[in-house]
Amino acid sequence: MLAQPDPSHRRGLLAGGNWIVDHVKMIDVWPAQDALANISAQADGNGGGPYNLTKNLAKLGCGFPLGGVGLIGRDADGEAILRDCASHGIDARAIQQVATAPTSYTNVMTVTSTGRRTFFHQQGANALLDLTHFDLTQTNARIFYLGYLCLLKTLDQVDATGRTKAAHLFEQARAAGLTTVADLVSNESSDFAAIVNPCLPQLDYLFLNEYELAHLVRAAASKIPTQLEAQAREVLQRGVHRAVIVHLPEGALCVPTAGAVIWRPAVRVPANLIVGTAGAGDAFSSGFLLGLHEGWDFQRCLELGVCAAAASLRDATCSAAVESWQNCLALGRKMGFHADLQIK
Repeated sequence: MLAQPDPSHRRGLLAGGNWIVDHVKMIDVWPAQDALANISAQADGNGGGPYNLTKNLAKLGCGFPLGGVGLIGRDADGEAILRDCASHGIDARAIQQVATAPTSYTNVMTVTSTGRRTFFHQQGANALLDLTHFDLTQTNARIFYLGYLCLLKTLDQVDATGRTKAAHLFEQARAAGLTTVADLVSNESSDFAAIVNPCLPQLDYLFLNEYELAHLVRAAASKIPTQLEAQAREVLQRGVHRAVIVHLPEGALCVPTAGAVIWRPAVRVPANLIVGTAGAGDAFSSGFLLGLHEGWDFQRCLELGVCAAAASLRDATCSAAVESWQNCLALGRKMGFHADLQIK
């Protein structure tokens, strides 16, 4: 059982949702249907929003408490997750093991020459995660993060009132005094609007990429800055309380409820240093949320976000190449930033 909350002082981040083991395979080419590709290397790593986020924050040296909520199987992958959390100082007491489903895993196929990746996912125990697995009255955390919407089968369920279980969970979190944050996944089989829209009035911050943004507002995907801002503002008007943050390979933007849009171009990472892009979005979110927790302004949060994402590109797994936040900033500043979002 977690410590009783102290309403006068909240500190730390509690992350719930998908706990996944990624089985990453480097391949020489993406094959056509029925064709063959060669695997040149493989590795196992962390996957899923809360797992990536908390591990990245630990590696960034956030200095505040980290905790997780979720379901894993009674299997080797589940035990590996618990050991990894322990080694990074992540409180895993609310990560429960179940015997009725395996630990979720993803086969991540990464093309060596481009870093582009494709995911084959087994939902496993994550599909069973429900409201009853959360007790938000028992945390002193300042920030409650849930990810990924559209990949949590039970929490994504829409009830007779048009609300999802996740929306009720965010409502409980805000009532308990936590800052609420959600992230999405590019799941083409889900109904983004039905799942995400009910959550928006209960969110303080929403993270998503340009494709998820377009899917949510039912528009063509765009990387044109003015169109990205307009789409983000449409989402903001649906109820998000503080800001919508959009990340894409070319950079990131933060659209707050009060004030002008803030842009941050990506780091100029040399192509020969890019090993894989899996987890780059979560690395960005980790950097941004570290700054948010520490009271930084949005411009500084965005800078650390793109620098953490740049650092993560140097390995095929989601977190292996993430370093301290000071080193990530130094790396980004040494490589330099694009003069603009470099939209093509």
